[in-house]
Amino acid sequence: MGLNDIKARIAKAEKKAGRAPGSAQLIAVSKVQPNERVEAVLEEGHRLFGENKVQEAAGKWPAFQERFPDARVHLIGPLQSNKARQAMQLFSAIHSLDRPKLATTLARLAQELGACPDLFVQVNTGEEEQKAGILPAEADAFIKEVRALDLPLKGLMCIPPVDETPSLHFALLAKIAERNGLEGLSMGMSSDFEQAIAFGATHVRVGSAIFGERDYG
Repeated sequence: MGLNDIKARIAKAEKKAGRAPGSAQLIAVSKVQPNERVEAVLEEGHRLFGENKVQEAAGKWPAFQERFPDARVHLIGPLQSNKARQAMQLFSAIHSLDRPKLATTLARLAQELGACPDLFVQVNTGEEEQKAGILPAEADAFIKEVRALDLPLKGLMCIPPVDETPSLHFALLAKIAERNGLEGLSMGMSSDFEQAIAFGATHVRVGSAIFGERDYG
């Protein structure tokens, strides 16, 4: 498996779903990957990447972006409010807006900085206690709250429970997005991104299938 294989599978899934080519963007998840692997994917021409931690991204991406100025990085992991300022300057999108306090912090910083990354609300579709995200029943109210803060809300994100059928969660996320007039759907990972595309994913997050297995050492 590798970058070209994943891109070919995405294109095939788009066609099967009757979707326009390129309507599902590939986020190459580069967290905990050695720099040489990330550089190889950049050299292949890919430009959209995902990181889980602000600190790791800060140590990796400024140098890469000097050489590849059109490379974009999205935050797909949890964001602490005290790292929000740094995150807003590092990332072109944040996929893990999951609580009112973070929304108000981002809104204050957006006013101060005069800019804000695209935002995705993380929905805890499986209602798992250990997982971040707004509960489905509270999603509509939270989306309204985020919009009232004049934040650039683009869509929703979910991470289905590992032991449940992911398509049920993709369908739920798509339904919440549709009734709230949101087009962005960040869903689907290495094992299920084709199913996610069938349910309208606009961003799929694929890591090990592109870079190889992570070594957490």
